[in-house]
Amino acid sequence: MTTTPATPATPPAPGTVAWFEIATDDPSAAERFYGGLFDWTFATDEASEAGGLDYRLVTAAGAGAPSGGIFGTGGQMPGHAVFSILVADVAATCAAAEQLGGTVVSQHLEVGPGVPTFAYLEDPAGNRFSVFAPPAA
Repeated sequence: MTTTPATPATPPAPGTVAWFEIATDDPSAAERFYGGLFDWTFATDEASEAGGLDYRLVTAAGAGAPSGGIFGTGGQMPGHAVFSILVADVAATCAAAEQLGGTVVSQHLEVGPGVPTFAYLEDPAGNRFSVFAPPAA
């Protein structure tokens, strides 16, 4: 469940990996592991919390803004790690992916005001990734 990727000081270019997500049924253990391994810090994503989700923003040591998140699944889905690519148009990217032999796993175009649109896709080999577009201005 991708939520709100933070806006860094210099926005990434479309077509680049701009966010990552780690989904787990034990987000506190993930924080201990990744925080200890990479010196990452974590903050609650208040918008997600208000919506009843356990989503924690990840900031790498020395970074000015979060670049990923840890999603608490509550045991409702398998754990996973996925990278997200910034695109200009999620619907158009989904259509192009299908034309190229990929699969749209889940598409969320109307998440809410101020929240990026996103979709989970699989390439023809079954590798999962996500795409997102910034919220409309």
